[in-house]
Amino acid sequence: MTYKDGAWGPLEFVDEPYIKLHIGATSLHYGQACFEGLKAFAHEDDSVYIFRPDENAKRLQSSCERTMMPVVPHATFIEACKAVVTDNMAYVPPYGSNGALYLRPLMFGSGPRIGLQPADEYTFLILAIPVGDYYKGGLNPTAAMVIEDYDRAAPRGVGNVKVAGNYVADLLPNMLAKKQGFPIGLYLDSATQTKIEEFSTSNFIGIDNANKKYVTPISSSVLPSITNKSLMDIAKDEGMTVEQRDISVSELATFDECIACGTAVVVTPIGKIVKGDDIYKFSEETGETTMKLYNRVRDIQNGKEEDKFGWNVKVC
Repeated sequence: MTYKDGAWGPLEFVDEPYIKLHIGATSLHYGQACFEGLKAFAHEDDSVYIFRPDENAKRLQSSCERTMMPVVPHATFIEACKAVVTDNMAYVPPYGSNGALYLRPLMFGSGPRIGLQPADEYTFLILAIPVGDYYKGGLNPTAAMVIEDYDRAAPRGVGNVKVAGNYVADLLPNMLAKKQGFPIGLYLDSATQTKIEEFSTSNFIGIDNANKKYVTPISSSVLPSITNKSLMDIAKDEGMTVEQRDISVSELATFDECIACGTAVVVTPIGKIVKGDDIYKFSEETGETTMKLYNRVRDIQNGKEEDKFGWNVKVC
């Protein structure tokens, strides 16, 4: 779908996984691009639902506004997601496989501008990819390290929107952390380096079981995670107190369980976090609260649990 002359054109299906793009496109030169990620799931009765596309629509709108791109109308976004799933119904993994059809909405400046200014043309597309169960061997805690030599985002920057440039900034520190044996990195606030912000591609959650608390950072540099938002609602439903606030590094020692959450995996249990010579250890096995939160989200997505929150949007 193309935006040109002040209006969006019609939706259309394409078979080729390639696009013809002007060499002066603003997405190539100035990073005028943003994206989303969401999934469609098959239920036992062969119906198919998309999980919380309304939230992705709103977040994409926020990203577009911040990067001076035209907003994709809410209804159009939902219509496009449903259309892509319908057209790729044969690729939706069957119920019971724990797989899903992953959707990647992408918006970018396709019009040429050599001077720094917004494009006069934009392209919105959605690609679909079937994905399997991320944790075929079960949920197992992983180790994380605090990234101290690089920042992911800055105050008053674009850390709170899903723009392409946010992720390229993590490539080098992420690879360096992996070489040291840490599959995931944890970033602190760039201003003081004392407060927890988020993992490389996931929100941070700390669980205090003794006080039944679910604690997650609040920061203008952190991307609002739809998965985290869902988990917070479930935590409240389980009788937990949810706190969105600043979290100091030293507070890591007070958590029984630690979670990285996002669309791809729902939750990744963190067994330990290393910061220099300091090591903060959590559950050696996947914690009971982590597992309960994970299972409830997955059961709602797969139609095994009643969707009391109204998150699933039916495709067919």
